[in-house]
Amino acid sequence: MIEHHNDGLSVMRHSLAHIMATTIQHIWPNAKFGVGPVVENGFYYDVDLGETKISDNDFQRIETEMKKIIDLDQPFNRTEKLIEEAIEWAKNTEQPYKAELLNDLKRAGTTVAKDLDIAELGTIVEGDAKVETVSFYTNGDFTDLCRGPHVVSTGKVGVFKLMRVSGAYWRGNENNAQMQRIYGVAFATKEELVHHLEMLEEAKKRDHRKLGQELDLFVFSDMVGSGLPMFTPQGTILRDQLACFSNELREAYGYQKVWVPHMTKRDLYEASGHWAKFGDELFMVKSQETSDELVLKPMNCPHHTRIYANKQRSYRDLPVRYLETTTVYRDEKTGELGGLSRVRSITQDDSHAFCREDQIEDEINNLLSAAQVLYSTIDMKLKVRLSYRGDGDTYLGDEKLWKSAQEQLKRAILSNKLDYFEAEGEAAFYGPKIDFMATDAIGREHQVATVQLDFVMPERFKLEYVAEDGSLKTPIMIHSALLGSIERFLSVYIEHTAGRFPIWLAPEQLRLITVNQEEKTIQFANSVLEKAKEYDIRATIDNGNESVGKKIRSAEVWKVPYSIVIGEKEIESGMVTPRIRSDMTVANEHSEHEIENFFRTIANEAKSRINKSSL
Repeated sequence: MIEHHNDGLSVMRHSLAHIMATTIQHIWPNAKFGVGPVVENGFYYDVDLGETKISDNDFQRIETEMKKIIDLDQPFNRTEKLIEEAIEWAKNTEQPYKAELLNDLKRAGTTVAKDLDIAELGTIVEGDAKVETVSFYTNGDFTDLCRGPHVVSTGKVGVFKLMRVSGAYWRGNENNAQMQRIYGVAFATKEELVHHLEMLEEAKKRDHRKLGQELDLFVFSDMVGSGLPMFTPQGTILRDQLACFSNELREAYGYQKVWVPHMTKRDLYEASGHWAKFGDELFMVKSQETSDELVLKPMNCPHHTRIYANKQRSYRDLPVRYLETTTVYRDEKTGELGGLSRVRSITQDDSHAFCREDQIEDEINNLLSAAQVLYSTIDMKLKVRLSYRGDGDTYLGDEKLWKSAQEQLKRAILSNKLDYFEAEGEAAFYGPKIDFMATDAIGREHQVATVQLDFVMPERFKLEYVAEDGSLKTPIMIHSALLGSIERFLSVYIEHTAGRFPIWLAPEQLRLITVNQEEKTIQFANSVLEKAKEYDIRATIDNGNESVGKKIRSAEVWKVPYSIVIGEKEIESGMVTPRIRSDMTVANEHSEHEIENFFRTIANEAKSRINKSSL
């Protein structure tokens, strides 16, 4: 079975997955096939080859055979079979995974078919919800259960390359058989493919796990546990500077810091509804003193409702705004953990505002403005996804309130002149939201910040305020985060910058390089270091016995923004000639500067959070 996509490139990739399956059956006639969807930039197919294991060494052989099939320009012919005939076909061709899918279609009709994402394999007969027929596609001597569409013939599929093979459980269930998942990428032209492969190579160089080790930013330990990163002094500077910036931006719009403990009674999450929905993601904590069932907090919003509810609120008091940059804990599956991208200890720059309906637009405007400042400062282009309520009765809250809120969200997006797109049916069940998508230096898009309206939690916790007419009303809650998870954001940002952090974020802003180890040189270097500290510059001295050239190279490897060589000339003149990291270089590089003036410049650059040198 191949996943359905309508655009031309996806249809080409769809067809290539089919061609790859044809080739695999030619080489390994006993192959059993699972599913093979189109994915971003390419395709994959899950296959069961018994004891035979495919490796990268087999790719050239598979690609060569695929190209032969492409050169034959075989037509893709579509046929249909009755469901019973299709099941018989699967048995006769010894394709047990196809038989399982077909039997599920036959047994459960549309309900299970939709869950399996295979409804369109067959023709659903309205009324009795039964699958009447299913579709097949044939090219050459290979036939596959497939809902199409395909290109007209195998010669119309562009260019491709097989990339990797990995293990995958059948239908994502670890209790099922493990199959081999073979991935390929595909594009319409050779130039696009070459560009994509170059970007993949660049991405390898920028891998945050690799750079995190090279720049000594964070570590993991088996003794601490999977998904629990620890940050070194250098990495902690990055975290703290980003958190301070986020706090500063939110405080400018009236958000006030609060603090809540890292664990709570189970009762809080039962009241909020999180226990029923996310109970299996919680870390349980056992008390030796009481019978309380405690959990490590997976989010902060229920706690913040308790602070709001601590006293009576008037319509004049609203909005009430809280911020807390703190760590929460979620028991993520071990197989899904990876570097800082997916962790179990998640530091959020969390914010919650409690407001009236007529205040939504202003609050959203504030958060959008803050997000724009943050992402323009770190040089990442933003666009936003507006996620709206869809059809159906799965959404909670008054429909008129939803409509008003969605209109206010869109007006705020337009007034901030943000690039956006709308997604019907993508809202959470408790309110519409804005997701911020940032594009990195090599063109990849990442979801980062979010703004989420919540009509449900305030009602669940019976939050109130006294309206102007004296009646009691329920506030609207707005959840937001500018960075989101700081760990995940760092995984994106480290790769975006390739570890070349701007001066304000650089763990080491200045390195002093001595030309020798004479006492006079060392004393002068120490005095320069002390002066740098007076300007809050993060500086170090390299007084090793290597050559000056090697020391300069070391500063470049560590991606230090500024370095200065200290020798007899600098001691006598009090002037220095800074070396500026290449991505920050401006026209005046290698010009001399009086030491204190140079430090004032660095301090101003850090305070202003600029990306380029102003020397």
